[in-house]
Amino acid sequence: MISQYELKAEDIRAYTLNLLKEHTNLNVAGYVCTTDKILDVVLKASAESSSIEAVSHDLEDVADSNTIREYLNAVLDVKELRQQESEMNAALAECIPASMPHTQLEVAVDFHDEPFYGKQADLRAVTCSGQAKKGTTHFIRVASAYVIWRQVRLTLALHDVLPSESALDILKILLHRLQEIGFHHIRVLYLDKGFASGPIIDYLKEQKQPAIIACPVRGKEGGTRALCHGQKSYRTNYTFTDGTQATLVLMATLVPDKSGKKRRKWLAFIVIELDWPPEKVHHEYRRRFGIECSYRILRRVRALTTSRNPSVRFFLLAVGMILVNTWVFFRWEFARLLAPGLRRVDETLLRFHRFTRLLIRAIEDIYDVVMAIPASQSPESVIY
Repeated sequence: MISQYELKAEDIRAYTLNLLKEHTNLNVAGYVCTTDKILDVVLKASAESSSIEAVSHDLEDVADSNTIREYLNAVLDVKELRQQESEMNAALAECIPASMPHTQLEVAVDFHDEPFYGKQADLRAVTCSGQAKKGTTHFIRVASAYVIWRQVRLTLALHDVLPSESALDILKILLHRLQEIGFHHIRVLYLDKGFASGPIIDYLKEQKQPAIIACPVRGKEGGTRALCHGQKSYRTNYTFTDGTQATLVLMATLVPDKSGKKRRKWLAFIVIELDWPPEKVHHEYRRRFGIECSYRILRRVRALTTSRNPSVRFFLLAVGMILVNTWVFFRWEFARLLAPGLRRVDETLLRFHRFTRLLIRAIEDIYDVVMAIPASQSPESVIY
């Protein structure tokens, strides 16, 4: 069947550009630099996972990279980080399909760390410390809430984490943000190991919120390690060292080692307000890995930068998340599988690579790309 409609590259650019212009406080009216040009450069850098420097050299009719960075640093002040966070959350929410219900959905919450190498005390004050990774122990940490509905996976709440904030504070902020945009009565909440703490368990019990929290297996012989025995999965009641009581599901899995031989590996989950058997708990929690996939996709649309301004880094990371949400929205709206039954997405029609390539081509078509560089001698004398 031949469709009478087309989703064009310019449509993708126009939607994404307007989304950022509407929800960000980036108003530039310079002689060479305009808001559209800066956002187009940022979008191309994100879609290519390259830098603003590289994109400025690649396009003919845009401003110098230093000029663009000066405008970004002037607008994206670290003192207004919470305002920027609010603007980005509003942009993320614009990608919610009209047919998506707002109740009884599954939500996953996770952390994402961006390495930070600045030394200034005022900048370090807005970064979190952690295990050494990529040459640093300081990170710009972002927490996100990810809504799961059929073939739609959207990041709808984003929070820049400060060192003084506890995991419970962050969880409350994200859940409050979801309530602000109309998402109530979460069916199941999936949390990773960073949220396995007594205050969060007590809070979820008090709220009667069904949840599954990954629990780290600790101890050599005692602790949760002592529960990992036998060959079958099971449920049990457990009291943590701080006195918190919880229901634990111990899942016995077989995982191949380096030699290919399968060995026993235990997974532990804290279960709240759910009476599911261990197999169902494990199966349903695996759906949370969709957020891990979302972060892998995000790495493909994250503009590279060495900026020491945490606000610029947060902005570029949020732009990547907006691009992922936009792709999910376009797939649901325009890549419908023409078949009987519930609405489904034809995943082959608008893969993520095609989405980013269409966006890049639309931008390159406006500004033209560099097709030649200065040479020290005639290429004809060497090549032909």
